[in-house]
Amino acid sequence: MRVLIIEDEKPAAEHLMHLLERYDSSIEIVDTLGSVSKSVNWLSSPLNNVDLIFMDIHLSDGLSFEIFNKTQVNTPVIFTTAYNEYAIQAFKVNSIDYLLKPINYDDLFHSLEKLENLRENLSSAKQRIKLEELNDALLHYRKNYKERFLVKLGERIKSVTTDKVVLFYAEGRNAFMLTTKGNRYIIDYKLEELEDMVNPSTFFRISRSFIVNIDEIQEVLVHSNSRLKIKLEQEFDREVVVSRDKVTAFKAWFSGTSN
Repeated sequence: MRVLIIEDEKPAAEHLMHLLERYDSSIEIVDTLGSVSKSVNWLSSPLNNVDLIFMDIHLSDGLSFEIFNKTQVNTPVIFTTAYNEYAIQAFKVNSIDYLLKPINYDDLFHSLEKLENLRENLSSAKQRIKLEELNDALLHYRKNYKERFLVKLGERIKSVTTDKVVLFYAEGRNAFMLTTKGNRYIIDYKLEELEDMVNPSTFFRISRSFIVNIDEIQEVLVHSNSRLKIKLEQEFDREVVVSRDKVTAFKAWFSGTSN
């Protein structure tokens, strides 16, 4: 297995190399890089390819998430960091695992075994695993989506299952849900949080203000400036429009072809 290490602290990189050698002496460390800029240049070259990337989050010239904005990364990544607050953001990219420093051998072992198990389940010995398949498997492997929300009705608490949610929407600083019975409830989450909580095969964030349920879309109409307008099964007094930057992704999701 060919491995790239992106780490700006030399002792940490050397420690990781030692652990990898202990795990499998045949692992080849192709290169070690310490900055966003060097990593982008390396990964942008078609001549450079590896099977796995170990990536620190805090690099000498910024956060490693910038790498994904500047070049396409088609390789599984294991993040290594001393900070635990980036876990959700890490799993939005090609992340296999998220290891907190100082890394110990047991954690590294389990991460590499997870990768190998996924590869064995998704590909034959002669077929290179596709990143899209890996990401899809990881999604189901690590994610339990929220299936119900608690809402307050005066002094009472009610549980609403997600299949009864028409859409989530923002109004001022608050977020609300609209149910299939036409009820509206305030909820204790921001839309950014809800986007990660609900199943993306059912819910899609069409704009800064709305997350819609595919089962509650009655029809989609062509709107002005190439945007799309959604008509819901449940009556709603606000215009529900797909923002221009979301149109392509929405069409893929609505047609069932998105990952």
